[in-house]
Amino acid sequence: MAKHLDLEEQEQLDQLKHFWKQYGDLITWALIAIFGTFAAWNGYQYWQRSQAAKASVMFDLVERAVVEKDNEKLSRALADMQKSYAKSTYTQQAGLIAAKAFQEGGKADASTAALTWVADNASDAGYKAVARLRLVGLLVEAKAYDEALKQLDSSFPKEFAALAADRKGDVLLLQGKRDEARASFTTAFAALDETSEYRRLVEVKLNSLGVNPRATIAEAGSGGKS
Repeated sequence: MAKHLDLEEQEQLDQLKHFWKQYGDLITWALIAIFGTFAAWNGYQYWQRSQAAKASVMFDLVERAVVEKDNEKLSRALADMQKSYAKSTYTQQAGLIAAKAFQEGGKADASTAALTWVADNASDAGYKAVARLRLVGLLVEAKAYDEALKQLDSSFPKEFAALAADRKGDVLLLQGKRDEARASFTTAFAALDETSEYRRLVEVKLNSLGVNPRATIAEAGSGGKS
């Protein structure tokens, strides 16, 4: 009986050796890849947390500079964040905060630069859209209407599409393009919620251009029947 077990064990051992001889390297490298990926993921997560913590500290410096109205310190802190933590949401927020502070401090060029950076580099679509809309306001003040339209022709999230269309109507109206402005305001009006106060503002703009948007929409809904 013992001899039978010994032979059976030897046969299983031989099979195991044969299996490892044939597939051992493949399994080993697969395990190395799996554990390596796991370790890399953990390392990446640690790096992300570390970057976020460092960006948070820099963000505090930006906020402090804003409170102290120290534009020089604000410029340095923002530049450091943009260089070292470009993908951090802290940096995107810092850009918007700094742009407002620069504008209030009479530094239109610095404000424009901060908003342009967020509009071009933000990974968050919402921050990107807010930056573009605020940038349009500065460009309009500078009478850079073509550049403002270029910003408004960019892609906007659905939540910001109506606002972008309204601002585009404003710019086109300033350029004397009444028909194009009317069309842009109409797009904005149709996209806004019926209960929105902002929709009423757009309606006033359309009324001033000789358009009753509610009647137009009602007519379109009835298929143009009288």
